[in-house]
Formats: sequence, structure tokens, C-alpha cells
Amino acid sequence: MTMTQLRVREAADLLGVSEDTVRRWIERGTLTAGTDGTGRKVLDGAEVARAAREHARTPSGRHASTSARNRFTGLVTAVTTDTVMAQVELQCGPFRVVSLMSTEAVQELGLAPGSVATAVVKATTVLVEAEAIGVPA
Repeated sequence: MTMTQLRVREAADLLGVSEDTVRRWIERGTLTAGTDGTGRKVLDGAEVARAAREHARTPSGRHASTSARNRFTGLVTAVTTDTVMAQVELQCGPFRVVSLMSTEAVQELGLAPGSVATAVVKATTVLVEAEAIGVPA
């Protein structure tokens, strides 16, 4: 099995931080960088994954106890409603999350563009796709 190597830009995108932040973390020793065959600075994918887990933010505030472990707090960017159903879009960091719910639920929760909300995801099926990031084609 080959080690996944990520360039600084790729690591920054995956961590949801700036390239400068990744460079500062390298300078402080929070992340370790090496060089690839072309002399470019690269990071070990497993180490970037560890950093992502350590720097993940848990939504603040109180919430009900639940078995759902996937919580995405973000900003409501759009709400489309009809008389019965609604579509709510949230921007949670770099991720767009879309939820379909009743119009009544939208009204009860006071959801509108600009409000802060948390998408709680509990799924019996989660598909995982692997990209060839940092791996030569």
C-alpha cells in the first residue's frame, strides 16, 4: 500500500484552513512535511487526517442526546418552500448540505437565510468515494 502524499494546497483544502495556516503548522511542528520526487513540499495523508480530527469543531451549545454522530453546523443559505414541503440549504464550512423537510418544520425552527443551524445526519447507508489525491496518474 502506498502512502498518500498531499501538497500544501490540497491539505489546506481538506482541513478547511488557508495554505498559510498549514505552513505555520509545519513551522511549529504540528504537521511534518517532506518533499516529493520533484522537490515540492508534501504531507503524509494519514497525518493530515489526524490533524483534521484534532481540529474538528464540535458544535457549541446544548443539544439533545442522540445516536447520530454526524453533525454539521453552518449557515442557512437558501430556503425554498411550498404549502407542504421545503428545501433548506446550509453551508457548513466547505460543505453544502441540503435537507428536505416540511414547511411547518421550517417555520417552527425559524429557518431563513442567514440563520445558524446544525444538520444532524443519521444514515444506514453512507457511500465513500476515494479520490486519487496526491497519487500520480
